[in-house]
Amino acid sequence: MHKRGWSNIAGFGAFALVLALVLALMLTACSDSAGEDATRSPAAAADAAALPAIPVMGPERRIIAFGDSLFAGYGLDPAQSYPARLEAALRVKGINAAITNAGISGDTTAAGLQRLAFTLDAQERKPDLFILELGGNDLLRGLSPDETKANLAKMLDELRARDIPVLLMGMRSPPNYGPEYQAQFDVLYRDLASEYGADLIPFWLEDIYREPELFQSDRIHPTAEGIDRLVAATMGEVAEALPEKK
Repeated sequence: MHKRGWSNIAGFGAFALVLALVLALMLTACSDSAGEDATRSPAAAADAAALPAIPVMGPERRIIAFGDSLFAGYGLDPAQSYPARLEAALRVKGINAAITNAGISGDTTAAGLQRLAFTLDAQERKPDLFILELGGNDLLRGLSPDETKANLAKMLDELRARDIPVLLMGMRSPPNYGPEYQAQFDVLYRDLASEYGADLIPFWLEDIYREPELFQSDRIHPTAEGIDRLVAATMGEVAEALPEKK
């Protein structure tokens, strides 16, 4: 299991503020947000233009990125979303990745559970890896961590029954929810990853949450540059989570 450590306590207050804002818009965002003006950083645009045209080499590795607005790419062009930029980065790394963006803004774990089987059945073939990023909207609604954990467990049961490897992208509860709630929520991703043998990134926004310049003007969703930073911070773990091709 590959895990990223929690950052030092000095930045925890900033994290709580940014996370609360992120969760607030994740709940209210609509899936038709593509019409909004995208925030494109010059550096991200330059990086995209500079990506070499890489011939398809090796077996195609199919990945499903299943989550909420942070995967859907709220406020960005589709090509700037985390799944799209991750696919490009993996290709540059030499991995013939094909990533399906199955992110829907506002999704809770219950909503994700309802559409999981349909999403899997719609694939031409079984994916090599399933990246699961849900739970933040449960937190905002004040749902019981037990309910969140149960929904995620049912999804993991379905994925295990289909023999699909999973990478869990975890979230964290801010301290204002109280120490008991916080303790229950923060440990559920680790517990599930251990129980189901899934790979885990405990808090996947860790590398940018203290840097407001990496968020859009609303200070909520990452900019294109922020997405690229997240990709750079996590692509190694995504690559390691991919099973060897038989």
